[in-house]
Amino acid sequence: QVQLVESGGGLVQPGGSLRLSCAASGSIYGIYAVGWYRQAPGNQRELVAAITSGGTTNYADSVKGRFTISRDNAKGTVYLQMNSLKPEDTAVYYCNLQPPVRGYWGRGTQVTVSY
Repeated sequence: QVQLVESGGGLVQPGGSLRLSCAASGSIYGIYAVGWYRQAPGNQRELVAAITSGGTTNYADSVKGRFTISRDNAKGTVYLQMNSLKPEDTAVYYCNLQPPVRGYWGRGTQVTVSY
């Protein structure tokens, strides 16, 4: 059973930065594309960024130029560096494969951007 554990969220002021981490049990990251997703209250979960096993990345338009996804296959970890954060980035952030697998959703990590 694969487990994905997100960490690194918190409260940050607008314009600030956070780095999220997603650690996986099992050797899946070397094979599959991985995505970071987020869900704000009242909204559907959306894909924020994804990275293939070969390192190709893509981003939602709302985060392009501000967020960077990366992976360390040896450590089984995927990162999301978030800069120039805005209040509208406030959400619970999750990682999963891309496309996502229902049974792999973790608890997520809360990111709150506010003064």
